[in-house]
Amino acid sequence: MAKSTENQADFGYRRVPLADKQGLVDDVFHSVARRYDLMNDLMSGGLHRAWKDALVTAVNPSKSRPFAVLDLAGGTGDVAFRIAAKGGKGTRVTVADINAEMLAVGRERAEKAGHAVAFMEANAEKLPFADKSFDAVTIAFGIRNVPRIDVALGEIHRVLKTGGHFLCLEFSSVDVPGLDRLYDLYSFNVIPQIGRAVTGDAEAYKYLVESIRKFPQPAKFADMIRGAGFRRVTFTRLTGGVVALHSGWRL
Repeated sequence: MAKSTENQADFGYRRVPLADKQGLVDDVFHSVARRYDLMNDLMSGGLHRAWKDALVTAVNPSKSRPFAVLDLAGGTGDVAFRIAAKGGKGTRVTVADINAEMLAVGRERAEKAGHAVAFMEANAEKLPFADKSFDAVTIAFGIRNVPRIDVALGEIHRVLKTGGHFLCLEFSSVDVPGLDRLYDLYSFNVIPQIGRAVTGDAEAYKYLVESIRKFPQPAKFADMIRGAGFRRVTFTRLTGGVVALHSGWRL
């Protein structure tokens, strides 16, 4: 008899008990938190900055009225600080992340730079916020690490106001012939070695590369977003499909 996979989840290319995945992901990010943003620069050649700018432009925080944004899995504050800078005085940004070490990095950065961003330890599958609390919810390169993505999408929909905007930036699949092979070669051979040199942990980046390959294709992920109740769901491929920016609205 085939073994049931109902209570299992992907952890990179491994199948693990669903209840174990969050702890395994936490271990990865505890290991790399202090060098996480530096590694993003090195791995992407700085392109992650342009991708995040595209996300923030799509958020388009109001400069003339109160505007509440929740940035999920954004512990180091990189996206949250950009949103706060682009918005007006009424823009309120809250970072929610399940990883305490990542949040500690973000709080330190916010204090040094004087950013008025709130940080909260929270699980994306059970958000500690009231219904219809936020004008926008963002998540950048974090949704693929959530054990139950469908549950998290339902929670995001719940905490968005009517007319609220959900934006998700995530690694995707390269759709340019030839570039896909180079991308695989770089991802599986170079990135773990950069991770070893910079953070002392090649295995963490091996997992992160594998998790990208296991994440649903953009059209399938768009269907998952629709399944959570979002409308006007679209996605845009960036940099030859290396990443995709998904958009959905609570109507």
